[in-house]
Amino acid sequence: MKFHHVGIATLSIEETLIYIRDVFDIKDISEVVYDEKQDASLCLVTLTDGVNIELVSGNQVATYCKKRINLYHTCWEVDDINLSIEKHVKSGATLISPPKEAILFDNRKVAFLHSEIGIVELLEA
Repeated sequence: MKFHHVGIATLSIEETLIYIRDVFDIKDISEVVYDEKQDASLCLVTLTDGVNIELVSGNQVATYCKKRINLYHTCWEVDDINLSIEKHVKSGATLISPPKEAILFDNRKVAFLHSEIGIVELLEA
């Protein structure tokens, strides 16, 4: 597993981008896309040091935002998503969203699990 990004829940991607632009050195900002399969609007920000921040807005994160919980998930790139899911589940994680294509990541598969370290997104390489 290789760290890929941190997911940030937000009510407004545009407003959060204002803050990010003021505070961080940015290399790239993707377009905001709506992913029907995840029922969320998404944007990926890459900082000059290579760290990625995914901004997530919509029904999937509305409850988190209302509670002012913005740190949503960590994402880990894996070679085999199904094998990685099995490994996490054997270690006590619960699958909360099975593998599906993610538009923000060129239709690579993602899955979400609830684990001892919070919500984990797996992104197939």
